[in-house]
Amino acid sequence: MTDNRTQPASAADDNSFEEMSFAELFEQEENNTVINVGEVAIGAVVDINSDAVLIDVGDKAESYISLSEFRHEDPDRVIKIGDEFEVFIEKRKEEGGLLLSREKAIAIKVWEKIAQIQEDDGTIEGRIDNRVKGGMSVDIGVPAFLPYSQIDLRPVKDLDALIGQTFEFKILKFNRKRNNVVISRRAILEEQRAAMREQMRTTLEEGQTIRGAITNITDYGLFIDLGGMDGLCHITDLSWGRVSHPSKLYTVGEEIEVKILKYDKNSDRVSLGVKQLKSDPWEDVPEQYPAGAQVTGKVVSITDYGVFVELEEGVEGLVHISEMSWSKKPRHPSKVVAVGDEIDVQVLNVEAETKRISLGMKQLQPNPWDVVEESYPVGAVIEGKIKNITDFGIFIGIEEGIDGLIHVSDLSWTERIKHPSEKYAKGETIQAVVLKIDKENERFSLGVKQLEPDPWQAAANNYPIGSTVEGTITNVTDFGVFVQLEEGIEGLVHVSEISRDKVKTPVGMFNVADTLQAMVINVSADDRKIGLSVKALEEKDDNDGEVPEEYAQKQTAGPSTFGDLLIAAAGEDDENKS
Repeated sequence: MTDNRTQPASAADDNSFEEMSFAELFEQEENNTVINVGEVAIGAVVDINSDAVLIDVGDKAESYISLSEFRHEDPDRVIKIGDEFEVFIEKRKEEGGLLLSREKAIAIKVWEKIAQIQEDDGTIEGRIDNRVKGGMSVDIGVPAFLPYSQIDLRPVKDLDALIGQTFEFKILKFNRKRNNVVISRRAILEEQRAAMREQMRTTLEEGQTIRGAITNITDYGLFIDLGGMDGLCHITDLSWGRVSHPSKLYTVGEEIEVKILKYDKNSDRVSLGVKQLKSDPWEDVPEQYPAGAQVTGKVVSITDYGVFVELEEGVEGLVHISEMSWSKKPRHPSKVVAVGDEIDVQVLNVEAETKRISLGMKQLQPNPWDVVEESYPVGAVIEGKIKNITDFGIFIGIEEGIDGLIHVSDLSWTERIKHPSEKYAKGETIQAVVLKIDKENERFSLGVKQLEPDPWQAAANNYPIGSTVEGTITNVTDFGVFVQLEEGIEGLVHVSEISRDKVKTPVGMFNVADTLQAMVINVSADDRKIGLSVKALEEKDDNDGEVPEEYAQKQTAGPSTFGDLLIAAAGEDDENKS
């Protein structure tokens, strides 16, 4: 048998080789030029399968390149036989053939492009692929690093939204050996912004209306990008009304219309206003809100002294705490209304020049003092709880908004009460008599002692002039002796009525708690005075029980108060001097 594997080439093949001209042999040698490793060569597609592309670069062997390297470059491109591509010669395989790379060929071209772009201060297009530590990874043909600080003119809140987007970038620096490229989008934006700023400097004018995008929100206002420079709209220029915080009205990124209030060309500082796009609502306030008008508003602020009510944007009025309720001791405003409440109020006064409106709530409620006289006539007996106790009296709750005062002098006919708390306690329920109602001054006077008869009204009958009485000494002074005849009834024996003999002072002659007899020489129930005389009683005894004529003829009360006694004493001193 013949082994075909070892048979030499046929004679026909030898003849065809011999018949080839020298020129044909030279051309064939040119087409099979040996490619150097590390170079970029042009190859043609000679075959395609499901995974790879067969590339002929003119060497003595053809090589495959994975389809993924072509799809990475352009996913939508359809590769056909005959297409030509630049490929990188990585190495020669030991078994023969070449190892080619389309990606590395592209990278080499990209690095050359990067160097040229940086030298020319140009830009390169790239697609943001994903987030990495400190920034974003961008495909510009090779992976490039985009620091956070170079993404935009201002910090970007949603970085993930940038993934997949394509932008132009500047080359900041690169190192080909380390495959390191740092790029910037901010540098391009700054150049664009500088150009726009120069243009704005020639067109921006005070009073001009312009649109801008909000770039930042602070406690004191909004920063707005006008398309070349930033302007500040202070919180006081956002609205004619009250603004608690700019973020309550606007969001970052929102486009709004503003008015140029002031433009300093030297510093490029621009002051903006939103409320100036509308007229000042206070111009129509006097006609819109006349005194006496009933209006509805929203509570926007609460203080210790009242509440501020917004009637419309930019127009607020104050309901003072005293105008919230008819009660003289109103509760704290926060106990009556809350911020955000819609309430009805009455306009009390308008001061357009100072932009002040006084409002009232109680004016829309019945005034309890309008009917108090009918409900509680003088002399009527009422019952109520003690709401407060002071040095001068007791306050009784009558009804909502009305308290009655029982003065300390109206607590008892007879007792000397130093402080009402000696007899009464807060919260205790007591009865009292209506003494007086002063509607204009909103005063309601009550009395407890008036529940019982005044013992002094019977004093004239119980202690007629000339009658002999006996009582207990309660006080001894230089000008006389005080004698208690019964509970709440005291008489005075003036120093001149102590004895027939002249007495300078009764001090030392009498002691407190001793019993003393005397004759009644005058009585005044209205003045609550009883004059007594020891001297007259002695003379009465000497006259067989007859009242001395000089005392019987007295119709007016003698001195029985400290003031009367001082006057009397002064008169005696004058007589003695004369």
